[in-house]
Amino acid sequence: MFGRSPHLSQLESQKQLLLAESEINRTLLAGDMAELSTDICTIASRVKSLGTIASSATVLVAGLAACRRTKTENTNMKPSWVQTILQGAGLISTLWLAFRPQKSNLKDP
Repeated sequence: MFGRSPHLSQLESQKQLLLAESEINRTLLAGDMAELSTDICTIASRVKSLGTIASSATVLVAGLAACRRTKTENTNMKPSWVQTILQGAGLISTLWLAFRPQKSNLKDP
């Protein structure tokens, strides 16, 4: 109390209230941003999963369409056994690439 007045002026008290309110708003904003970040990560992982499923379905449909197209084009000629094995191996590899477990680059918290 050496040289200090124990009473605050009205202007100083308003300034302190505004500073306190600003600090509260800053804290609330930080919490909202953290929640928004978590929601965005959740949505991104769901979109990635949906993209993986769509990609697998596209590869499957393309593989089946390719097999069907080769059968309809060569109806007059009987394919050799080597060609049949190669087509089967191609279809199996396409299906394997479509349905194998995907490695995830994201680390789960």
